[in-house]
Amino acid sequence: MIEQYVVDLREVDQTQVALVGGKGANLGGLFRIDGLRVPAGFCVTTAAFRRVVTEGPAIGDLLDRLSRPGPEDREAIRALSAEVRQRIEGAAIPGDVAAAITRALLVRGEQSAYAVRSSATAEDLPTASFAGQQDTYLNVVGPAAVLAHVSRCWASLFTERAVTYRLRNGIDHRKVGMAVVVQQMVFPRSAGVLFTADPVTGNRKVATVDASFGLGEALVSGRVNPDVFTVRDGVVVGRAVAAKQLAVHALPGGGTQEVVIDSPRREQPALTDAQVVRLVRLGRQIEARFGCPQDIEWCLVDDDFQIVQSRPITTLFPIPTAHDPENHVYLSVGHQQMMTDAMRPLGLSMWQLTAMAPMHEAGGRLFVDATRMLAAPASRARFLEMAGRTDPLTRDALQTVLDRPGFVPALPDSGPVGPPGGAAPTPIETDPAIVTQLIERSEASIAALRRDIAPLAGPALFDFLLEAFAQHKRDLGDPLSMQAIMAGMQATWWLNDRLGEWLGETNAADTLTLSAPGNVTSEMGLALLDVADVIRPHPEVVAFLRGVEDDDFLDELPKLAGGAEARDAIEAYLDRYGMRCVGEIDITRPRWRERPATLLPVLLDNVANFAPGAARRRFEQGQQEAQRKAHEVLTRLRALPDGEQKADETERMIDRVRTFIGYREYPKYGIISRYFLYKQALLGEAERLVRANVLREREDAFYLTFQELHDVVRANRVDDTLIQRRKDAFRSYQGLTPPRVLTSEGDAINGAYRRDDVPAGALVGLPVSAGTVEGRARVILDLAQAHLEPGDILVTAHTDPSWTPLFVGIAGLVTEVGGSMTHGAVIAREYGLPAVVSVVDATRLIPDGQRIRVHGSDGYVEMLP
Repeated sequence: MIEQYVVDLREVDQTQVALVGGKGANLGGLFRIDGLRVPAGFCVTTAAFRRVVTEGPAIGDLLDRLSRPGPEDREAIRALSAEVRQRIEGAAIPGDVAAAITRALLVRGEQSAYAVRSSATAEDLPTASFAGQQDTYLNVVGPAAVLAHVSRCWASLFTERAVTYRLRNGIDHRKVGMAVVVQQMVFPRSAGVLFTADPVTGNRKVATVDASFGLGEALVSGRVNPDVFTVRDGVVVGRAVAAKQLAVHALPGGGTQEVVIDSPRREQPALTDAQVVRLVRLGRQIEARFGCPQDIEWCLVDDDFQIVQSRPITTLFPIPTAHDPENHVYLSVGHQQMMTDAMRPLGLSMWQLTAMAPMHEAGGRLFVDATRMLAAPASRARFLEMAGRTDPLTRDALQTVLDRPGFVPALPDSGPVGPPGGAAPTPIETDPAIVTQLIERSEASIAALRRDIAPLAGPALFDFLLEAFAQHKRDLGDPLSMQAIMAGMQATWWLNDRLGEWLGETNAADTLTLSAPGNVTSEMGLALLDVADVIRPHPEVVAFLRGVEDDDFLDELPKLAGGAEARDAIEAYLDRYGMRCVGEIDITRPRWRERPATLLPVLLDNVANFAPGAARRRFEQGQQEAQRKAHEVLTRLRALPDGEQKADETERMIDRVRTFIGYREYPKYGIISRYFLYKQALLGEAERLVRANVLREREDAFYLTFQELHDVVRANRVDDTLIQRRKDAFRSYQGLTPPRVLTSEGDAINGAYRRDDVPAGALVGLPVSAGTVEGRARVILDLAQAHLEPGDILVTAHTDPSWTPLFVGIAGLVTEVGGSMTHGAVIAREYGLPAVVSVVDATRLIPDGQRIRVHGSDGYVEMLP
């Protein structure tokens, strides 16, 4: 096979990334757009790079060593990457490669000026832009200089920042190739960058143009403030002309220099409005060609634009696909479910199939279309009220959209508006038997599912699952269940509102609901304390568990003194709660039953930090404190005008909240119990497909939707390229942060707190569990890596029920995501932990080990000296 070392850019298309890299492939696509001017040139292919790497002295060994450090090991990365670069730049370019490059230069004029640009195979792609990771050299003149700069571009694949980027994104150094683009140099009057979507707001209908005089290098490198133009619907709607102090110009013999701009010209715009509009029109053509918003580098030469580069804007959050041209407002499901991480396709489709409301996927997350709810006055008011009670940031984000004239259509109220979420408005009696009945009904349904699903396989399993999903939704939408949930929430709001008005109490319900009965999630945390009680008396077991590194440890336990009892206790816990895990709404996440070692750090902390009987004592203390609080508020109320009536109403509402608030957690427990049964059945099918050589590994099934997996089972055939594309997309989605609210134009809106009543420097959040506590912040992003000491305050991105075992050992809670009735808030109140949630960027702004003060009643966090 004859290797191709040089290819003309006009012969390249977007299918040839492996040969010419992302930049080269995109440039080839630009040549295919009618009316677009692109500087001519050629590409030194990845085949040439591979020759240098394989023939260079000891480069292969260095690449092996470069794969070992973690992305945070900067010293090792710096030393090894410098050595790789030195070897590549010092290696002689093979003669046939050098000859091919020289011939290409002769055709175009060997003494012409060229731009020499890196073009990595993992660069300028829809899932990873790598913008700025490798190098560009301008105004390179002569074959010897071009060859030298080609070597420098090859070496730039191993800059410290490029190596770190690949390590963080799980990209193998050996699987990334480097091509080099050599383009004829253009000498522009002005140059800059065009974004075909607003890079700040995400709005796809707004384009922004950054422009400066001379070569674009001054702007890209940040040495000059550019003019910034904003264009919408073909009209310049925003303009900020900067004082441009300098420009970069080409030197006659090669290279560039900075030139000071004459004073009168500094304040002149680098483009006219007409030129800006024309440039954006070209940008829209480019965007249409590549199918996504673009980051485009341009040059203005003799009043004509030349495009020298185009890459996808990978930082934008994707927009759900709409089937009409109307405006839409999407609400993040992940912020309601305390799981904003990206989900795999099987997890997304399973949640869509079992959810009560239609859900739309974007960026590996799910969204609900709230447009119609916001369009009519009565439903809008109720929707905003609910949002404001649970998460002020979401309400503020929604209000931001509503404040845009005409974006949300105005529709008349279609009829009586019931409570949010579809709950039946009919009240129910305050009767504990209702909760008992609901739980028994759920347990019977899950038992029937377990029985009926066990013998099924193949297409029959999938047919059954579709019927099971319908039953799942019927159980979830049980009117009595919805009434019980709303009864607990409304009683909480009533108590907080009335006792605030009558007694000046803040969040009184937080104390009144301590150790409320029937909360399956809080019971889960206390139950792990009971497991610790079984393990604590056996030092050999404790020592063994501290050294566990994999998930088969349960089989080894009976060999130790006390090990059989320890295993039985852990197994009993897993039988009850083993279907849970972090991010449990994603069916593809490993459950505790599948990876029991995940629980060991928390379990061992319980062994070390608690005395026997802690679970019972903690529950009883909560009950007593709630009783004391109830007695106190009732006594104070009776001393008021109309006090007996107020006290009687309050006493009834306290009874109501304690009857129903614990049930708030049970439906989620039932959902996840069913999910585990679904998952076990689907993994059985995936394992059969692996044995049949249809899937490479069973987890590949996670990158198919439920219907796609169904089709694969029927056909016994799979599209491997589809699975690989899905894996690449999932990896890119993991780097995105979903907004609370997303519009169909692409605006990503997270809302803001409108408060001026907090100390300077404090981090503002939502108060969800009363009290104030000081302690050491422990920033924990992975439950399996948790290690806590008494008095620590947990700081994390978000918590779902799987984090509950951690709550028994902490003094307070701070999260980036959450609301007043989400799981972390409910359990914090249940355990009496001061908690502030929805603290923007808490895990970044609060250093691990920092002493902080959490104001759980007032909703802010202070840093302490």
